Amino acid sequence: MRIDISRKAAFAMLTLALAACGGRQPLKPIEGQNMPAVPVGATAAPTAQQLMTPSIQARPERSVDLLTSSRVREDDEFDLPPESQP
Repeated sequence: MRIDISRKAAFAMLTLALAACGGRQPLKPIEGQNMPAVPVGATAAPTAQQLMTPSIQARPERSVDLLTSSRVREDDEFDLPPESQP
């Protein structure tokens, strides 16, 4: 039982150590590759940070209001039963 706890603790420490060793340097293109082309209509090429930031369309904000109380559903004139087949 004691060995099992030690293995779990060692695995947890190893996982934390591996998670903490990420690079924190600015992004640069690989040697021999160019930066992305300037988009049509833009005055300058986007930076690496701008390319990594999602657009408004990729992460839209919630635009519907949550219901705070129940309300009776109105009659729908287009909610018809299906037609029967002869």
